[in-house]
Amino acid sequence: MSEQTTRQKAEALSEDELGAELEAAEQLAEELEAEAQAPSEAMAASSEAGESDAAVPSLVEEAQTDEAAEAITATHAELKPVIEALLFVAEEPIPLKQLGKILGKVEEADVYAALIELISEYEAREGGLEIREIAGGWRISTRPQHHEFVRKYLKSRPSARLSLPALETLAVIAYKQPITIPEILEIRGVSSTSAIKTLLEKRLIVPKGRKETVGHPMLYGTSKDFLLQFGLRDLSELPSIEDFEDLTR
Repeated sequence: MSEQTTRQKAEALSEDELGAELEAAEQLAEELEAEAQAPSEAMAASSEAGESDAAVPSLVEEAQTDEAAEAITATHAELKPVIEALLFVAEEPIPLKQLGKILGKVEEADVYAALIELISEYEAREGGLEIREIAGGWRISTRPQHHEFVRKYLKSRPSARLSLPALETLAVIAYKQPITIPEILEIRGVSSTSAIKTLLEKRLIVPKGRKETVGHPMLYGTSKDFLLQFGLRDLSELPSIEDFEDLTR
């Protein structure tokens, strides 16, 4: 009997234990889904209930503030520096349409031309940063050739590091999604429910509905936060399995 088979049998769960862990992981996924929907439901409830007369002045003030903000328009000379400033302060990639909306009454073609020109300037400078299209938007990011140094720094932060089981589970989900916990178990040979919980809590994976099979198990896939974490435009830019493993070394 091989060492791997021995390890798998030693770590295998009984049907009752596996069922309990599956239920716990799916309950967490449902709670996170409900939490994500809570803000929109609260807004809808507020709208249905109506608003008091005391709130009217505040709404008027907000409307006036919004109108004043919309009146701000970038000049042609301001396009590049403003775009650069926005990409620098943004926590997530900014889509082209959102850039245009923020810049005011500027043609989208002019916004795109300024963005491309700014990208060219970053390329010509050959510094440590570049402007990339990631997860449907644009952001300032570090250059790939410096990733080993950036990774060395990031690994020094305990909260940013995932365990090897969590990374292995994430890799399986990324390449096989949508996938169920039993299917992940079949691939890895050991229970992955603890790793699933960790990945759900870190918002790296999300529920993708239920599979049309016996028991209707929850399906899982990667999230937008996953794309942001790994600096990917979309899933076609997935790194190799070795890149996932390197993060734990």
